[in-house]
Amino acid sequence: MNMNKSAPVLNPGEVSPVPLDLIIQAPKVLLHDHLDGGLRPQTVLDLAQEFGYADLPASDAESLGRWFSEAAFSGSLERYLKTFKHTVGVMQTIPALTRVARECAEDLAADGVVYAEVRFAPELHIEQGLNEGEIIEAVLSGFTEGQAAAAAGGRRIRVGVLLTAMRTAANSRHIAELSVAYRDRGVVGFDIAGAEAGFPPTRHLDAFEYLRRENAHFTIHAGEAFGLPSIWEAIQWCGADRLGHGVRIMDDITVGPSGEVKLGKLAAYVRDRRIPLEMCPTSNVQTGAADSIASHPIGLLRKLGFRVTVNTDNRLMSGTSMSHEMDLLSHAFGWGLTDMEWLTVNAMKSAFIGFDERLEIINNQIKPGYAVLTSELVERMSR
Repeated sequence: MNMNKSAPVLNPGEVSPVPLDLIIQAPKVLLHDHLDGGLRPQTVLDLAQEFGYADLPASDAESLGRWFSEAAFSGSLERYLKTFKHTVGVMQTIPALTRVARECAEDLAADGVVYAEVRFAPELHIEQGLNEGEIIEAVLSGFTEGQAAAAAGGRRIRVGVLLTAMRTAANSRHIAELSVAYRDRGVVGFDIAGAEAGFPPTRHLDAFEYLRRENAHFTIHAGEAFGLPSIWEAIQWCGADRLGHGVRIMDDITVGPSGEVKLGKLAAYVRDRRIPLEMCPTSNVQTGAADSIASHPIGLLRKLGFRVTVNTDNRLMSGTSMSHEMDLLSHAFGWGLTDMEWLTVNAMKSAFIGFDERLEIINNQIKPGYAVLTSELVERMSR
């Protein structure tokens, strides 16, 4: 940490790397997190035993957690997605779905997350006869329980649900209708996910047109494994409010030998329109969308003023948390508390809840929280 007393730091918010204990305490906002990618390893084992799922690749929590991380670190989005066979396999009953959602809220709150949007695909949880309504209600119930448990422990978190349709299937209009039907009960938006190559978002125009008619919010996985055409279609044809990942926007940005930067028409449009990018650094390295954390596009995009946000994607597969992602970025780019607050406010501004609700969290949780941490950092620097 740059805390040399002989060279005082004018702005404590620029001190880096930020101590990890302060990062954990910092209010954080998470917009891109998959429910079936964030299970506790022990929960996967417990549910497999309880419901007779016999295909797990390991029999103890430590080994199972390590397997998920190693299997996901393949450099291929398609291989990365195959790890979900096991988590989805144990999430086929109401008790399992409720438990996973409850623990998700508790784990995020313990990591300092004050607002989260967690997504899942109802159509992946019907193998044992549940219908989509039962699945959604079980997840919503779990989040309600988890939020209450977190509050009882002194951690306030709000969780909104995104219903996801699989881009490789043909069920998106139905899932879009469900997202509207449940939007006053905890569902805040819609998403499509799955392999990008060969499955453009325009295959689901009917769903997106319906959502726009219903004044509903939606994000689209785009620009992760596939390039600019995926981003362009998601924005210009489908009307996405946000881009899930969006790292390939770098394909439309040229950096010259002297560091000069030129934005192409699409990149300029994304920046000018303040379209949020749901960036997931560790996951992007795992799937080959970025070479390393140090070279992740989020560093340059933040300097250029894009509306970037930091996210976990899949906490189990990536062996990560919001605090871990922030810690990695603080070390890689020299980011301090000021940068983290900027990223967090970016995310809160981009959330799929009402303006007044977003403003309340920014003014009453995020800004006061960072002010306290900055004061704590000043105190440490003066010792």
